[in-house]
Amino acid sequence: MFTRSRILPLMAAAMLAGCATAPMPVEDRPLAVYGNVQTIEIATTLLAAEEFYPGEASVTMGSIANLVGAPPVSGFGEVGEADIATNAETQALRYSVENPDLRILMTVTEGLYRVVARRSAGIATMADMKGKRVATIPQTSAGYFFGLMLEREGLTYDDITPVPIVPLAGMTEALARGEVDAVVIWEPESENSAQVLGDDLIEFSGKGVYRELFNLNSTTEKLEDPATRARIVRFVRALIDASDAARQNPARAQELVTASGSFDPHDVVESWEHHNWLAAVPADLLDVLVRQEQWLAGQSNRAPRSREQLARLIDTSVYAEAMALGEGE
Repeated sequence: MFTRSRILPLMAAAMLAGCATAPMPVEDRPLAVYGNVQTIEIATTLLAAEEFYPGEASVTMGSIANLVGAPPVSGFGEVGEADIATNAETQALRYSVENPDLRILMTVTEGLYRVVARRSAGIATMADMKGKRVATIPQTSAGYFFGLMLEREGLTYDDITPVPIVPLAGMTEALARGEVDAVVIWEPESENSAQVLGDDLIEFSGKGVYRELFNLNSTTEKLEDPATRARIVRFVRALIDASDAARQNPARAQELVTASGSFDPHDVVESWEHHNWLAAVPADLLDVLVRQEQWLAGQSNRAPRSREQLARLIDTSVYAEAMALGEGE
């Protein structure tokens, strides 16, 4: 968990409280932010919590699962209740089927995906992926992206052998050993894989095909509580300011995400260009949800939700309130 030097004061307060069982008032506890701290996309969220949010905020390994009371994803989360959580749009769509009160507040970062492949495996075009072994996680945004890339060549997942590997570092290791022919995953593991291949590398960019929308999410319950909503609005403002700062000078954000993910600093710098620090609500957000819903519904053997139903998952009011605040408020 990452906080702004708040752990010791909180522990001291808890000791003084003795056996008291009354819950801590909202105003007296850190804003609980959950997200995958082993992704580059979370860099500006860390920066917002560390240097721009005027209150106390903790950033803990987790996901939307922490918003909706679902079990943590093995290897990607800790137990705990979130006020807000970051995740790709894919997971918002997945979790909102059983939790329709989930709300997407804004896009923090756009992740620009790519297919990293071994040229010597006989791969010169995406069509050559047929019959190849590919390290990816099909049920994630990276898996969705790869499906789109295959579709453009008239292929599907049935034409390749997907190899899901967790922890993600195992993907690069498998590529180095020749156990897989390609890697499709978010950064910095894509960059690690590219470096391992060296001159044997061939890449296929997803530009114009798909970009991940790494969003900030909450729930109607959190947003309807005045005290919690006010804190969330201030954090969104902090995210806007932190993203602007990172676009101008990324050094501090890179430093924070290097520490959170235990990354090699060089890998973080090299991966940086594969992200866009948006901190806004994309005009095509609903269109993206509608398209991806078709894919997810097919995977789950259910009817896709309508555009009107999906529109209810987007709440831009918090972003509007944050924009109305002055910088640093």
